[in-house]
Amino acid sequence: MNIDIEIYMKNFITFFEKNPNDLMELIGVDFKDDFFDEVKKQCYINVEKNGDPTLTQQQLIEIVVNLKKAKPKDVLKTGVFQSTNFGLISLN
Repeated sequence: MNIDIEIYMKNFITFFEKNPNDLMELIGVDFKDDFFDEVKKQCYINVEKNGDPTLTQQQLIEIVVNLKKAKPKDVLKTGVFQSTNFGLISLN
C-alpha cells in the first residue's frame, strides 16, 4: 500500500463525487468502479516509473477508451438503425 496513491485516489474519487455529471459525461454510469480500478492500477505503474502517482491527460483518455471498447453495452444493430442508451438512432 502506497500512501501517495491512497491520497491521490481519495482526492480523485472525491472530485467526481462532488461533480457526478462530469463523471457521467466522461464514462457513463456503468463503468464507475472499473474506471476507478484502472486509474488506481495506472497510479501504481506511474509510481514505479517516476515516483509520482498523478495521471496524465493521455493516460486518462486511454483508460476511458479502453473501458468503452471492452464493454460495448446496449447497442443493437438492425439495418440502418441502432438502439443505444439514448434511444434509436439512424446511421443514415
